[in-house]
Amino acid sequence: MLDSHKEIIKHRAVVADDWSVLRLAVADLEAGVAAETPDAVVVPQGKVIVPLTVWQAQRDSLGSRTEIGVWLAPDERAESLKGDLDKFAVVAIDFPKFTDGRGYSTAFNLRMRMEYKGELRAIGDVLRDQLFQMQRCGFDAYATRPDRNIHDALKGLLDFSEVYQASVDVKAPLFRRHERDVRIDSSDVGYGI
Repeated sequence: MLDSHKEIIKHRAVVADDWSVLRLAVADLEAGVAAETPDAVVVPQGKVIVPLTVWQAQRDSLGSRTEIGVWLAPDERAESLKGDLDKFAVVAIDFPKFTDGRGYSTAFNLRMRMEYKGELRAIGDVLRDQLFQMQRCGFDAYATRPDRNIHDALKGLLDFSEVYQASVDVKAPLFRRHERDVRIDSSDVGYGI
């Protein structure tokens, strides 16, 4: 099954999206639908973001395509893409529920530890409240939930004017970035603590 959005947020702007996300069909016994398997699913031509399991099962046939992306489920590790990252135009991380935060760590690891420089997209249950922190962890594209206003969600990237902690977007914490004229009184009992 292919999911697609007409628009996404990319580099702090709403843009048209020409990528589709391939999701494997799950079995529905009542409807008589069998589950799709990673090795048997047909990946259509065009710009398609495939599940990691499909990439792993069909690496030989998909590896020659220039417009291919991969998406990671919350329980899949970024390290499983080691050696293949340069083959993907986009890497997406799925957020099946708003409350599932494992994708933040995956994004951070892709950017900081694996030095991934390409498009890093959040997909699934992506809401305005998450965007600011997602950007801090390294995401630069967001496929927000279709039942929400994407232009309203865009404002979520500007919710805060300053950050305290270091992360992917700001390498030093605020106390290292802010110059203060602090006079230290060495007779103070707490001096040097």
